[in-house]
Amino acid sequence: MPEVIFGLGKSAGHVVAIAERLLAREGNVLITRATPAMAERVVAELPDAEYFPVSGAIRFWRNRVKTGKGKIAVVCAGTSDISVAEEAQVTAEVMGNEVEAIHDVGVAGIHRLLASSERLAQARVVIVCAGMEGALPSVVGGMVSVPVIAVPTSVGYGASFHGLAALLGMLNSCASNVTVVNIDNGFGAGYVASLINRL
Repeated sequence: MPEVIFGLGKSAGHVVAIAERLLAREGNVLITRATPAMAERVVAELPDAEYFPVSGAIRFWRNRVKTGKGKIAVVCAGTSDISVAEEAQVTAEVMGNEVEAIHDVGVAGIHRLLASSERLAQARVVIVCAGMEGALPSVVGGMVSVPVIAVPTSVGYGASFHGLAALLGMLNSCASNVTVVNIDNGFGAGYVASLINRL
């Protein structure tokens, strides 16, 4: 798997220095949770850096060989969840997977999810990012027969408790193929999906 740098809390200088060392011996490197100032410096000083401002991810994707044995679908309930979904997608791609993004298919407009059922059926692993009450992974889990990795997001009104309500809803899913990562952890979902997709 490519090396990963968690950018949050580090200085831009430290991130550049770490990435430079890793790139000397690795084809692919991923930086997560980069600030705009950090990204600006990384892109200016290191060639091939690709910055994703919505999620704060930066990737160096030099080796594009596919190691995954199927497709990973990254699903998000609404456009408010795209930052987490993008982190999952960028992670899974840099780790050698073909990824299909399916956005804005939350349970409030379930007809959009049902219209994507054929695309979901083609996936070997599905990542589902959702906030509010976190119902979407259970619905998707009932539609597919593959592992579903649920990612609660910190999106919602007061009683959502910054993603805690979604986390608890997902942990209590009655769909047996659903497992859960931490709140807003798109990176963790993309990493685990990549491991599953190599089996």
